Amino acid sequence: MQVAIVWFRNSLRIHDNPVLSWACESESVDFVLPIYIFDEEIHQGSTFSMGEHRLRFQFDCVEDLQQNLKHKLDLDLHIFSGNCLEVLQSIREQLQPFEVTLLEEFSTAPRERKQSELIERELINVDQNWSAKSFPSCQTILDIGAVVNSPGYRPPKSMKDMVRLFRTKFGDFDNIVFKTNDPDFSPSESKQGLSVKSEHLISLNEIRPLLSEPGYFRGGENEAITRLEKKVTSQHDYVRRFNKPKSISTNVQGNPMEPSTTGLSPYISTGCLSIRRLWNSCSEIQQSSEHTVPPVSIHGQILFREMFYLLSGSVENWDQDSGNSQCKEIEWGELDHALLESWDSGQTGFPLVDAMMRQLNTTGWMHHLGRHAVSCFLTRGQLWQNWTHGRDIFERKLIDSDWALNNGNWLWLAGVAPFSMPYYRIYNPCPDSKSSLNVETKDAEFIRHWVPELSEFPSKYIFEPHLAPLQIQESAGCLIGKDYPNPIVDRKESRKKNLESFKLSLEKLR
Repeated sequence: MQVAIVWFRNSLRIHDNPVLSWACESESVDFVLPIYIFDEEIHQGSTFSMGEHRLRFQFDCVEDLQQNLKHKLDLDLHIFSGNCLEVLQSIREQLQPFEVTLLEEFSTAPRERKQSELIERELINVDQNWSAKSFPSCQTILDIGAVVNSPGYRPPKSMKDMVRLFRTKFGDFDNIVFKTNDPDFSPSESKQGLSVKSEHLISLNEIRPLLSEPGYFRGGENEAITRLEKKVTSQHDYVRRFNKPKSISTNVQGNPMEPSTTGLSPYISTGCLSIRRLWNSCSEIQQSSEHTVPPVSIHGQILFREMFYLLSGSVENWDQDSGNSQCKEIEWGELDHALLESWDSGQTGFPLVDAMMRQLNTTGWMHHLGRHAVSCFLTRGQLWQNWTHGRDIFERKLIDSDWALNNGNWLWLAGVAPFSMPYYRIYNPCPDSKSSLNVETKDAEFIRHWVPELSEFPSKYIFEPHLAPLQIQESAGCLIGKDYPNPIVDRKESRKKNLESFKLSLEKLR
């Protein structure tokens, strides 16, 4: 008898899931055992690698997956807590009479690759009844491994490279539609589930009390499909005119929680939404009329994502600031814990930066231009701190955290990558209405919401409140330096100094 273990790791969905589809449709499989593993100890609502909002979102995703598997396929998701190898070894003890195929998704992330290598060495290679099968393109459109290992492959450095690659492989953009199954996927032949016992088994009801309350973004495939329909499939004009650089970084007016972009990134990063399904939804809309094109279109944003996955799978030390072909080795300043803590907690004295960081700390999400602003501020702009420090904080807190993308974006925004903007293009952390950060400045609702100390400040002074006359500070009920911090650096002096330091580091590299 053949058992297929479907290990859900980064594709927490039923629709367009190659791993699940293979298990349910393969004629050689008799039983299907779906599993998910919480492989870190949960304490005070978080784990070592996941902050409270990211962990809560992940929990929601797993809970929704459990319900969908049961409702649509009559399969029970077995949820475990503990070391992955130990969990699988405990399962093996009960499946000795069976031939077992462990199904997993291809990943470029070092942590998951090391886990897979350990399992291959300690479990698969020592038990003739066990085999492993890896599936590419669960989280991407491209088969990353195949492309990286193909003759003539060169790491892409621009959107032109990605457009050329996609057109060579798939043809004209407007005609590309990828084969997927829909959210109501049901296999041609139902497969029998299998139950196992283990000391590592845990119920979601045991985990729930350890977590924070649900946030604005609720995890799960059902939420993903609802948001896709609300923000994309029912908004044809929005999709056709989509221009990400021109979206408002301070969210929808009147709702400081709702993004002016699709807000789908958390669902894509956790695999609650298939990236192919998003591509197809845009293609169907764009075939009928004129529309924006890469890099500013939604398709363009997907291409950027594919680009960073290719780089993460082909560039040695992708997540390092040395020994990385995509990173100029800039001589950053020594780690300043006080500066980093002020930035992390939203207490820099620069209201836009603080509002963005407080939004991250409260929701686990931030608009991409907000990420531009705070990452530039931390690195080459004002604080001259190594980009890896900010990367680590984002990795832990973002509900759309993705190893390949997080590193790619920080490399880009720190100005150290071949695909970066020029290092001397530094965002002003005190923007006006003409800023490329696209901040709503007339009413400044976003600042007033996330930095309530400044809620009564006139818009004229709200982005640089330390410049407000004392009388205005008193009437607003907020004294700068007492109720809200003074700027932790002089933004103009630090900018000038950092530009000189960056230029000097580049000269030393020649």
